[in-house]
Amino acid sequence: MPTRISSQLNNNQTQYNLRRQEVKRAKIDNQIGTQSRISSLRDDPIAAGHLVKYQSYLTRVNNFEKNATTLSDQYLYREGYMRNSLEIMQRVRELAVTGANGIYTKDDMRNMAVEVNELLGELIQNANAVAPDGNSLFAGTNSNIRAFDVDMGAVEGSTVPLISAVHYNGSIEQNKIEVDENKYITVETAGNRIFWAENQRLFGGRDAREWQAQNDSVISVDGQKIAVEAGDNVYALVSKINASGAAVKASLDPVTHGLNFTTTDARQLWLEDVSGSALNELGIIKDSSQHPPYNIGDSVKVSGGSLFDTVIALRDAMFAGDSEAIGGRVLASLDSGVNTLVNRVAKSGSEYERLQNDMTRNSAVALNVTGQISREGDLDLTKAITDEKMLEYTQNATLSNAGKMYSSTLLNYMR
Repeated sequence: MPTRISSQLNNNQTQYNLRRQEVKRAKIDNQIGTQSRISSLRDDPIAAGHLVKYQSYLTRVNNFEKNATTLSDQYLYREGYMRNSLEIMQRVRELAVTGANGIYTKDDMRNMAVEVNELLGELIQNANAVAPDGNSLFAGTNSNIRAFDVDMGAVEGSTVPLISAVHYNGSIEQNKIEVDENKYITVETAGNRIFWAENQRLFGGRDAREWQAQNDSVISVDGQKIAVEAGDNVYALVSKINASGAAVKASLDPVTHGLNFTTTDARQLWLEDVSGSALNELGIIKDSSQHPPYNIGDSVKVSGGSLFDTVIALRDAMFAGDSEAIGGRVLASLDSGVNTLVNRVAKSGSEYERLQNDMTRNSAVALNVTGQISREGDLDLTKAITDEKMLEYTQNATLSNAGKMYSSTLLNYMR
């Protein structure tokens, strides 16, 4: 069958080839401009899939490094104030040892008490320190409030009101910050743990032997939620508390038969009825209108205080000239407080070193992943320029041939 030939056929073929060459040149120009050889998935589906994964992982690694850097700065600020507080406590202890000698006059003791009171103010100032971003360093997750408030009161031997009590305003919640893939650092910034001197003990004053939970409820012990089921007695409750993972041991007092609590390290107990009223019924805490940590029941006896309580006790004993109290209970409490603060500083230092290691590792990982991204997606610039020149030569040749072709038509051929 004869094929029909016209001058339009050559025109269409030439235009089609020119458009293809222009598309190829535009693609190479775009690759050169972006320095990437992959502009769409169909350019290299396998490499594009790898590239997406690598870029996603690099973003996460950069976030891990940023988290570790931010935390490192916070640890430096906190540790600086903690170390200064340790120096204050060591000076307070020196004064306590001096005051316990029993060879100084009342005036001498009063002068030492004045210095202790100034050191107390400096210690509270450290506990209420804020970071450069304005957030409180020792208020737990309530970082926008003042960590500790003070009460002023009359003290025997002083002619002016002095600090009589220090109250914690923050929370005990802990932040978990991701510093590597599924690896977290638990950040403890609760001031009622960092600035606590002794293990706290609570002695319930209400006989709990006949107590039984009437309804299902939930209690919170140092942030650990514990389910109490209807029908549970005090022995079941003690068992659940001790198995909860909280740094607290519960027991039934063999004499008073009240429910007792003891922390396993120096901290202030945080007790709450999340739902129901189990702890309130046992007389351990007040009703739900009162919030921890100052919701302990009136019949409960409490021992074990903060660093501030210890320094206040020393100051008051010095004003009273009671060297016997200083050499006994007060000095023992001070030793416990200094040891606790040393442990807190050591823990902070070890966590800071871990963050430094995380930062170093994440920096190296980011560099390696960047190399993989470059291998999969970066453009071979030399090859791209060579290909572009070849397309330019081809396009010029096509245009030259088209010019010659359009000078003769089918009509000219028939003539």
